[in-house]
Amino acid sequence: MLCLSPKKSGANKNFQTLLLIAMFAFANFSNAAPVEKKKTAPQNPGLLPLEELRTFTRAYDHVRTSYVEEVSDSKMLEYAIKGLISELDPHSAYLDKEAYAELQATTSGEFGGVGLEVGMDEGVIKVITPLDGSPSQKAGIKPGDVVVRIDDQPMKGKTLTDATRLMRGPKDTPIKMSLQRKGVDDPIELIIVRDLIHVQSVVVKPIADDYLYVRIAQFQTNTGKDFVERLRENLKLRPKTKGLVLDLRNNPGGVLQSSVEVADAFLDNGTVVYTQGRMENSSMSYAATPGDLTNGLPLVVLINSGSASASEIVAGALQDHKRAIIMGTRSFGKGSVQTVIPITEDRAIKLTTALYYTPNGRSIQAKGIDPDVRLEKITNGVSQKAPMAEADLAGHIGNKEGQEIGSGTREREAVVNDDTLKDNQVLDAINLLKGLHILGQQPASTNDETDTNKRAPAIAPNIEVRPPAQDK
Repeated sequence: MLCLSPKKSGANKNFQTLLLIAMFAFANFSNAAPVEKKKTAPQNPGLLPLEELRTFTRAYDHVRTSYVEEVSDSKMLEYAIKGLISELDPHSAYLDKEAYAELQATTSGEFGGVGLEVGMDEGVIKVITPLDGSPSQKAGIKPGDVVVRIDDQPMKGKTLTDATRLMRGPKDTPIKMSLQRKGVDDPIELIIVRDLIHVQSVVVKPIADDYLYVRIAQFQTNTGKDFVERLRENLKLRPKTKGLVLDLRNNPGGVLQSSVEVADAFLDNGTVVYTQGRMENSSMSYAATPGDLTNGLPLVVLINSGSASASEIVAGALQDHKRAIIMGTRSFGKGSVQTVIPITEDRAIKLTTALYYTPNGRSIQAKGIDPDVRLEKITNGVSQKAPMAEADLAGHIGNKEGQEIGSGTREREAVVNDDTLKDNQVLDAINLLKGLHILGQQPASTNDETDTNKRAPAIAPNIEVRPPAQDK
């Protein structure tokens, strides 16, 4: 039911005028030009437009005086900030006290909850990936599932922050979740017991005799350091190692610096990644330091549509330097950098400040990394469709340098299998490494570890591997 607003009182007009003057004065003060340039100040694009400020103050005043329930000015201004940031792109957000604390807990790698990475897609909360070993993975939640309800609260109209708060909680407390899955008519009802989520971001283990399997689940603050330590330790224990598989599938990304440190471990020199933004300090270049930790061992990197952001930095850098063969399906395509900017002691904004580029100048935004070897994951004899990509997100930043790749035009998708030796992509990666070894890669000497310096780095071939026709 609509109701026309009565004519505004003089008091409300005075309030509008005061608010407008305050906002306009602040905008001019914060963007003030030098005294000698006063004549050109009105053309400064940094100044707020007066007419739009009037529109905002009118809307603000109507809510302030006419909304069915009284809302404090401080709460309304906070809502305005939330709306401003959330409308920019799917990855920018306003972080209140609780959300800011949750972000810090996530990057540290320990928190109470169900271990689910979610994203916003056209107004719904959609699963990007469950974290390795988490209650959500054990419950069978899959990438692409839509979160319909949490503890009987509908998620329609809720923000990512709202959903995260409901999923977080003390260990051993139950949570009821209702999910909608493509191809399944009825909602999937689950009761999941929360656990202390301590994300073990790096796993290194021997596989198939003289090869190492390295899994990075998420790029946390200490991931780069942990990766180098565990890899160095395993190589020392296994001097006959002939090659490595680096598994970045369903790795949603994380801390930029950690991804640089992981890529640097395999590179002797050159650019790892560079960023470009409007602010001077947002355009940066990260270079590899001398020394390949593996001394040129052949390397295969596994990716899929759940490999995003920091994962794509690693895959893109190793691909451009021809240091690794990238295998799997096209990555997610999140080529933007978010900077967490504190605005008070306990509040911050997470703002997209730059786009990142691979060493050869490729923008991954809304496109992703195209693998050298396209290989689908087969689960019970059936390959699985890619659930979602950056290009599918409403309001995403476009790729100005090439075609955007959404889920509708991607290869079928991979879901990591807990049993590594039954994972067809891991097995094919090992077979490829064995082939490279047979064709000329030299194994480590049992007597002299310095012989590993003679190895040549693996060159990524232009190979396309497809599953059997009956699997499509």
